Amino acid sequence: MPHISFSELVTWNECPHKHKLMYLERIRKFKGNEFTAFGTSIHDVCEKVLLDESVDMEAAFLASMEREETSLQRKGVEIDEKFWSELKEQGIQLTEHILPAVKNYFGLYKVVSTEEQLMEPAVVDDEYKFKGFIDLVVQTDDGKYHIIDWKSCSWGWDLKKKTDPMITYQLTLYKYYFAQKHNIDPKMIETHFALLKRTAKEKHVEIFRVTSGPRKTRNVLTLLQKAIYNIKAKTHIKNRLSCYVNRKCEFCHTSFCTR
Repeated sequence: MPHISFSELVTWNECPHKHKLMYLERIRKFKGNEFTAFGTSIHDVCEKVLLDESVDMEAAFLASMEREETSLQRKGVEIDEKFWSELKEQGIQLTEHILPAVKNYFGLYKVVSTEEQLMEPAVVDDEYKFKGFIDLVVQTDDGKYHIIDWKSCSWGWDLKKKTDPMITYQLTLYKYYFAQKHNIDPKMIETHFALLKRTAKEKHVEIFRVTSGPRKTRNVLTLLQKAIYNIKAKTHIKNRLSCYVNRKCEFCHTSFCTR
């Protein structure tokens, strides 16, 4: 089934040629690292503790980190043992703040779902689907649904990042397709990022709301439709400006992409 995810949309918007390499030719140079392993493990703990408050979060986190370590080693990724130990300590301390932060922010709530999959028609009368996984959905006592996406980071985000369209569009799409999937009035859905900060001295878990009105929704759906149209048309123009702006591109200065 042809589908597109938010991360795929971000890649296409950055550079259609990079999208071609990653999603059509299946060329992936990046195999993960300590940061991605930490993110996966702390997300795993968040899911477990929201479903069962009695779970041993420290044990769950360390078990997940062990699995991630094995996975990275199998892929041939070299791990900095000192940094890996620091990540473990930071994660253990962070787990203590997850549940209290959610309760303090939302008050009375019930968990609707964790890791809920979206696979909805991307645009009207098109065979493409939008694919996504919502980290957490809760419903508060006023009847509203709240979509939460966990983001692990070091110390937090500045205002520019918190309001960056290509970051917040993720929640806009999740809200739109969650409403479509369950036939819920979008006005009854709110969206939030939850920052899980490894090195923060205070406010270790920061939850903040991201608004997505009709104009923002139209803008991201227009971008999504444009991406799907060009992908189907096999238009993979290289965005040379991105080569200079995004120097972290894994294909930069390789045989796959020469400037």
